[in-house]
Amino acid sequence: MAGTYARETELLVIGGGPGGYMAAIRAGQLGKKVLLIERDELGGECLNRGCIPSKALLHAGALFHEVRTLGPEIGVVAGSLAFDMAKAQASKQALVAKERQGVALLLKSAGVQVLKGSARFTGPRSAEYIAPDDGRERIDFGDAVIATGGVPLVLPGFEPDGRQVLTATDLLDLKQLPKSLLVLGGGVSGCELGEFCAQAGVAVTIVELLPQLLPGLDPDLARELTGAFERLGIAVRTGHRATGVRRDAEGVVLGVTAPDGAASELRAEQLFLTIGKRAATKELGLGEAGVEADPRTGAVRVDDQQRTNVPHIFAVGDVGRLPMLAHKAYREGIVAAEVIAGRTTRYNFQVIPSVVFTTPEIASVGLTLAEATSGGYAAAREARFPYAALGRAHAYHATQGFLKVVGDDASGLFLGLHAVGRSSGEFAAEAALAIEMGATVRDVAQTIHPHPTFSELVQEAALLWLHEPMHVAQRRREVARRP
Repeated sequence: MAGTYARETELLVIGGGPGGYMAAIRAGQLGKKVLLIERDELGGECLNRGCIPSKALLHAGALFHEVRTLGPEIGVVAGSLAFDMAKAQASKQALVAKERQGVALLLKSAGVQVLKGSARFTGPRSAEYIAPDDGRERIDFGDAVIATGGVPLVLPGFEPDGRQVLTATDLLDLKQLPKSLLVLGGGVSGCELGEFCAQAGVAVTIVELLPQLLPGLDPDLARELTGAFERLGIAVRTGHRATGVRRDAEGVVLGVTAPDGAASELRAEQLFLTIGKRAATKELGLGEAGVEADPRTGAVRVDDQQRTNVPHIFAVGDVGRLPMLAHKAYREGIVAAEVIAGRTTRYNFQVIPSVVFTTPEIASVGLTLAEATSGGYAAAREARFPYAALGRAHAYHATQGFLKVVGDDASGLFLGLHAVGRSSGEFAAEAALAIEMGATVRDVAQTIHPHPTFSELVQEAALLWLHEPMHVAQRRREVARRP
């Protein structure tokens, strides 16, 4: 492509990740002429470097680990068993390519034009498109959606090199696993990919600055996961500050300071750096468009219709409000598209479900007991039902974990669900719907759940909250005292 060209579009979408492609598809469905520009691959980080590829590898690692450890106990006896990272990568790449092709077909079916390359605002109603061959084109637009996602945070002195210090993208593309791995950061990515490596036979140590894994999560869930990790052989170092990294021919040496101030060094072949992300807005030319962004985080402030301070420019996904979750970005993209098409849609939700795909899996929806109490629910309380009391859990040798229901005694409202255990992420949508619909704990308890399923945990925990448990024992005199 050579020279300078110009074109017009009703809607320009910059970024083809979950928020961007959903905005483009929905706007196309509603009759808008849409142009989407993506620098790398359709699907963004979630499809190409995050949610989908990580789950593919997690599934492979969990299957290998389960056959190796649980298999003989239940009659699954394998001969020679090994984890082939190259084959796991090939399977993962095939999955990602297929999903990416699906996104492309959906965009085509909605009439969306897709260009590969980057874009930068040159004014409130114009942008410059830069093609892979450095050709330039002026884009004049009526509305725009910023959906450029996030980029990993990097600590000075810990800069990734793709060989010894890795990002999540580097780790997900490894053709051969190291014998040992240090994970700096005990958030979602650190826990999920650290567990995958451990299940595949890598000696893993997770170092987290804050007092627990998955900071911000219900501490009970974090403690359960920490115990599971330690049984898997992962060394967990919470409350430890990284002071520096040294690279040599044998790998990396990480300096750390323990909570008591004691200094030590940890050695491994590689270091995985995963300490969070910031909005990828630095090169967008926001100033030329008049769009305001936080100078520290790069995040763009949006209202409940996804509008920035420039009313015809919208932002969705990781570039805007927290949390940085694909399913939140999906909804934001739809809201932006419908507003652009003239509908009165708003981003207005009580809860955003959160799931961590470790073993055991973790789901969190709505208020914890501490949040409910501090938020004005003086009569809030919780009930915890164990996996060990569930028939399906025993059948699947998955008795570790529990599910907590948080409710309000004064109104009976169902306020939250927090679970750690097999398939707990599958309960999140039911809990979210219950909260959005204003359901009571009794509503949930009286909803028939199929047997035998893990979803019975939700009903059983609700019954326990009501002091009417059916599958855990309660003294008869206690029952008699209840209304």
